[in-house]
Amino acid sequence: MRLTRNSRRCSTVGEDGKKELAPPFRNPFVHEIRFTPLQKAQLVVVLDKGSEEKTFCLNVLCLPVLSVPCRVFDVLLKVIMRAMWFAGGFHWMTVKGRQALPTEAPILTLAPHSSYFDAIPVTMTMASIVMKAESKDIPVWGTLIKYIRPVFVSRSDQDSRKKTVEEIKRRAHSEGKWPQIMIFPEGTCTNRSCLITFKPGAFIPAVPVQPVVLRYPNKMDTITWTWQGPGAFDILWLTLCQLHNVVEIEFLPVYTPSDEEKKNPALFANNVRRLMAKALEVPVTDYSFEDCQLAMAEGQLKLPAETCLLEFAKLVRRLSLKPEKVEKDLEEYSERARKTKGKRLDLEGFASYLNLTVSDTLKDMFALFDENEDGTMDAREYVIALSVVCRPSKTLATIQLAFKMYESEQDQTILEEHLACILKTALGVSELNVTDLFRAIDNVDKGKITFDDFNDFAEQNPDFAEEYLYPDQTRFLSSAETPSAPIANGFCTDFSPEDQYEEERRPLRKKIN
Repeated sequence: MRLTRNSRRCSTVGEDGKKELAPPFRNPFVHEIRFTPLQKAQLVVVLDKGSEEKTFCLNVLCLPVLSVPCRVFDVLLKVIMRAMWFAGGFHWMTVKGRQALPTEAPILTLAPHSSYFDAIPVTMTMASIVMKAESKDIPVWGTLIKYIRPVFVSRSDQDSRKKTVEEIKRRAHSEGKWPQIMIFPEGTCTNRSCLITFKPGAFIPAVPVQPVVLRYPNKMDTITWTWQGPGAFDILWLTLCQLHNVVEIEFLPVYTPSDEEKKNPALFANNVRRLMAKALEVPVTDYSFEDCQLAMAEGQLKLPAETCLLEFAKLVRRLSLKPEKVEKDLEEYSERARKTKGKRLDLEGFASYLNLTVSDTLKDMFALFDENEDGTMDAREYVIALSVVCRPSKTLATIQLAFKMYESEQDQTILEEHLACILKTALGVSELNVTDLFRAIDNVDKGKITFDDFNDFAEQNPDFAEEYLYPDQTRFLSSAETPSAPIANGFCTDFSPEDQYEEERRPLRKKIN
């Protein structure tokens, strides 16, 4: 697979016909903090300060909840939370624009979502938020959060998402009787390098929304909380150790949906995202939390931050080739690709192979595999990439499938060049040196290996990728940094019904005569 910065897939066209900023080359789910010697010294100096502040914060949160009217408690809670943020180093906060009244915009959409410190605008506005039902059982926090009248989503209730949408609709159409609802439409945290896909939940009620953008223009970014990078406690501790933390909150003008947007929540969401990205001066990309799950999946092959497979997964979803449904067809795809015996397909041939018509999305996918830029691609590489997306934690199953497509019919062996193609496709990279790995597997120097050879070697050397592949690569995920079962980080859960994107994603398929 090839990595290109200038291909057509790296930019999108807005409603005005102008090209938008290109999607970032940087993985939005990765965050790294690198300290200079001076910054390390600063951390040591302010440890005592951070410890005192943390103790103060805990003491504030442990204040007894008084039995007072809601309006009075709102003010009291704002004071308590502002004191906590002050103790955390947020001594002053820059607020731009004007917060709309609930009658003007019953829903506030906030982005980018990058940290639990994004709770700052929630406590400033006392807006309601959508939260997991389990959150109300958290000591102290669960009690306090009830006073902002959140909408809870239950995992155990199959109809919970639909009920949540109906409750938000009811509040949004109450003509200001309920507090505004603040929603983080990205659904998970990123490193703020772009705006990922907005979930449609906030836009289903078809009412005016007020976009709110967040910025943390600090010299050292101790705020960002992503799946690869410092953990939640590390982020808290490092932030407390800073002398001062900067946050900017900007309320953009109210966005009133058109009649078309009211009927199409996905269009409504994309247009609001485009407006917010322009205000932030960052690109938009169709990456989503599902891509985070792919990047963080457990397996012997860890995806690099620059992998093309996130882009590939996005295109798979756009073509309505849902991984969970496609997995059962992998063997059929594999067998058809094996019969091509490496014969390269042009765009029309690739469309025929997938039983699809040629579309912009299909062209984008084809470009990922047109490594020689000669208008051809190898269907076997598509099958390997699809297998990784469908079952990212089953490394050996993907490798075995790939061996079947590349192996010789006489002795079921492959050459070093085949192994290189298999592994670089499985990792979504353009270059990969597999010479040392191939020689280690081929310990009798036959110049070829079988899948059994590879499997035996992998069982005896479970960390083979780190030893033979990763030293030549940069920014790979380590198993210690990878959560075993990724769930969306952040405190505002997604509640969008799963069928919202179906009409938007459905491509034109060829009619079968």
